[in-house]
Amino acid sequence: MDYLWSPWRYRYIASEGKSDGCVFCDAIAANDDAETLVVLRAEKNFIILNRYPYTSGHVMVVPYAHLGELSAVPPDTLSEMMRLAQRAQAALEKTYHPEGYNLGMNLGRAAGAGIVGHLHLHVLPRWAGDANFMTVVGETRVEPEELSTTYRRLRSVLA
Repeated sequence: MDYLWSPWRYRYIASEGKSDGCVFCDAIAANDDAETLVVLRAEKNFIILNRYPYTSGHVMVVPYAHLGELSAVPPDTLSEMMRLAQRAQAALEKTYHPEGYNLGMNLGRAAGAGIVGHLHLHVLPRWAGDANFMTVVGETRVEPEELSTTYRRLRSVLA
């Protein structure tokens, strides 16, 4: 049997359900965008890199308000969220030239939400074949780029 090691995932697995805080609220409060991977701050939302991405460039648009239900989000926040999703897609297009995109929200643990209680919109660049045997069979993702590089690339385009 072959083993593929991904030790960076241990922090995520070990911390599951153990934090009293919210990773999004904590990221904004830290006021250290490079460390917390916040690539853009807008009036009602911000764009942050997914720390455990499915593909390079995987970002999330997140309201500052800690809200878990779509119906609770004010219309102006939702409007800005979609405008930021457009900006993120344009930045990803310019930077990575993907062949497609997934945009979506997982609301509630049963729907696959990793962060329950603070909704967020995933903007995910996709390429043909990016879900290869490593992802499907090995349950391991291989990312060709470090998050610090992705952060610098997208921040320079979004600024």
